[in-house]
Amino acid sequence: MTRKTKITIKDIAKELGISASTVSRALKDHPDISQKTRDAVNKIALQNNYVPNALALSLRSQKSNVIGVIIPEVVHFFFSSVISGIEEACEELGYSVLVCQSSENYEREIRNVNTCVSSRVDGIMVSMSKNTYDYNHFQQVIDDGIPLVFFDRVCPGIKADRVIVDDYTGAYTVVDHLIKGGCRRVLHLGAPLHMLIARNRLNGYKDALTHNGIKFDEKLVVECDTREDALVIVPKLMASEPRPDGIFAVNDLTASGAMYALQHLGISVPDDVAICGFSDGLVAQVINPPLTTVEQHGFEMGKTAATLLINRIEDKAPEGNVTKMIKTTLVVRESTKPLLVNANV
Repeated sequence: MTRKTKITIKDIAKELGISASTVSRALKDHPDISQKTRDAVNKIALQNNYVPNALALSLRSQKSNVIGVIIPEVVHFFFSSVISGIEEACEELGYSVLVCQSSENYEREIRNVNTCVSSRVDGIMVSMSKNTYDYNHFQQVIDDGIPLVFFDRVCPGIKADRVIVDDYTGAYTVVDHLIKGGCRRVLHLGAPLHMLIARNRLNGYKDALTHNGIKFDEKLVVECDTREDALVIVPKLMASEPRPDGIFAVNDLTASGAMYALQHLGISVPDDVAICGFSDGLVAQVINPPLTTVEQHGFEMGKTAATLLINRIEDKAPEGNVTKMIKTTLVVRESTKPLLVNANV
């Protein structure tokens, strides 16, 4: 390997066909790494004048017992419940939490990462912004040997630990519920499709239609993932014929906007149009009628992700990248119709 530029842990890992975390451990003479691997890593490092990132090295040698957490928005009940789970795990394991909010902004997310690194956190947890399409800032964190765990919104192509929700099954279950309640034209208000959670929920929606003998109509899938967008988009969609008789929104806030828009038009929920969301936040319980939705178990996700990150920091996690999936629960309330007996679907 001949390079004119400074090599990274990732370069050494690629050369030897091993993971970056293995290289990092080998450079620290970790006993879990074989002597043969340690020798091979150190040989390449010596040949190429490898110099560890000074800040990353400081992180490793002077633990701060602080982890950084980057979320899109604090206002969402789901993310606030995730933070509660993170804080409980950190309290139990002797760590503090630095929370940053990207506000769904790519440039701010980069600043969040830089804030965490400059604050010398021991590791970082991230749920990425929906407006992030370039992931170099996350890859740099990994290349510098700083443990990184994605939760909920993960980056495709980035090899890191992940804690995700079973979005596909959650979407399938709630759309199946709508259909079994009599809906035949289910509108899906979804998130941008470059996000894995959006694609998984869309696939669950599609398969629920197919397995119930309903043909997929691409006109019934619309990018609309905020309450504000729903207030504008839903009235336009309801003006078309034949109009939807069910709505599956990608989150509860969007569902609440759709419900408000329908009621403002004099359309009854659920008699004329049944509505369901995804998250089971406080808004789902206080709107009228209360919202059928999918419980994501944010507290469990936060606690699981924080424990995984701390285990990675303390070299207690398994070798290689770990993915943990949180199961969802359908919560049925009055915004959807009772199931039809012997429904012909």
